[in-house]
Amino acid sequence: MPYAAQLSLQEAAGPAMEEVVFLHDHVLLLTCLMSLVIMMFAMTATTTTLTHNDPTEEVEQLEAAWTAAPIMILILTALPSVRSLYLMEEVFNPYITIKATGHQWYWNYEYSDETQISFDSYMIQTKDLQSGSPRLLEVDHRMTMPTNLQARIIVTAEDVLHSWAIPSLGVKVDAVPGRLNQIPMSTSRVGVFFGQCSEICGANHSFMPIAMEAIPLNHFEQWLILKQ
Repeated sequence: MPYAAQLSLQEAAGPAMEEVVFLHDHVLLLTCLMSLVIMMFAMTATTTTLTHNDPTEEVEQLEAAWTAAPIMILILTALPSVRSLYLMEEVFNPYITIKATGHQWYWNYEYSDETQISFDSYMIQTKDLQSGSPRLLEVDHRMTMPTNLQARIIVTAEDVLHSWAIPSLGVKVDAVPGRLNQIPMSTSRVGVFFGQCSEICGANHSFMPIAMEAIPLNHFEQWLILKQ
């Protein structure tokens, strides 16, 4: 759940976001180590008088060092990045397919796989919110999916560009009219996860939230029966 004045990443609620957090921490560690080494070199250069009898040999060693160091840094950054990118975009035998269509200014959800379920999801106005519900994030009909199972989310738009995003799940997909984009999504725990349209789409762009509820599989199967 996001909170006011939040500076850190939201708590990971699925494998994709766990990969994002790992990559963030990995790159941050490399950045801190590089900064420390640069500071040590700078302090040494400003406080020490260095002399050498053969400056040519020293320059060759320095050239080798400043060529090898960036290559190693790029490799250490690229390997986990490529792995995360692959895992976050590859769809592995999804349990269900859900189509999210962006409109000005609400979302429509369609459940495929032989279920005739379709509904619109509008933001609940502040005056109609129940106690404890988040302002500008709660909706009248939440998208629902089972926990610990992968879903294929197909995203498109009816009118203008939108973007379907849930930060705690590490999911962000552009919604483009006339085009279908897909992304895998799964949750590791039960809960309600919020997001917002992340592409400026008009006057009410700020009032186009996303709410996804993750429930156990047996409850989800009952929910499907009730919705049909």
